[in-house]
Amino acid sequence: MGRGKDKLRRFAENATFRCMVQPEFEEIFHKDHPLKGHWKQTFFGNDHPLVLELGCGRGEYTVSLAEKYPEKNFIGVDIKGARMWRGAKTATENAMTNVGFLRTRIEFIDSFFGPGEVDEIWITFPDPQLHKNRVKKRLTAPPFLTMYAGFLRPDGVIHLKTDCRYLHDYTRAVIEGNHLPLEAANVDIYGTGFADEKLSIKTTYEKKFLAQGIPITYLRWRLDGRNDFDWIEYNVPLPETASASTESC
Repeated sequence: MGRGKDKLRRFAENATFRCMVQPEFEEIFHKDHPLKGHWKQTFFGNDHPLVLELGCGRGEYTVSLAEKYPEKNFIGVDIKGARMWRGAKTATENAMTNVGFLRTRIEFIDSFFGPGEVDEIWITFPDPQLHKNRVKKRLTAPPFLTMYAGFLRPDGVIHLKTDCRYLHDYTRAVIEGNHLPLEAANVDIYGTGFADEKLSIKTTYEKKFLAQGIPITYLRWRLDGRNDFDWIEYNVPLPETASASTESC
């Protein structure tokens, strides 16, 4: 089957998955989705903690976390439906009731979740958006943190796991520049033995990075209910080593 036909097949199958939410643009542009504030009761049918993975790709991390922590609800968010198909299909075949997938642009994420609705956020291997004109596109830049503050619990945590040392350093500068509580920071989670059960989950791309000797970095921090983040030009130098996830990171 050709790539185009395979994509169409996956898109069609996505529409049959109960765990997949795919709103039309008109449903969320300048308006709230009906599930906003109601995911736990309406979608999952319980009051368990809600965890988001932003930029979930194939959904491998979302599914693996859900397998390890059945007492929590997990939602993988991405715009690439053909990739998310893999995670949604796995969750469906395994009858996993604590997994959901939301196909949307993360720029619209505040249309889907209400104040204090989310307990935890994972950002795993996002595009570091290295070009100076794309700083605001970084998922850890102040505009996105402001959005997350609108739905993350005041004591909720954000995790960043990335192969891009530049994004790690940039994000740490944002955290420290805004005096946010930094709970953990490590520039080589496997080489230092820092990786615990959660951090040891490896996606397909992560395995490729590790095979090439690229260290995996990690940050964990809180927003503490703040939404007044300063937009500062953080002059973080690019790392000397190149990353496999982007051609220049």
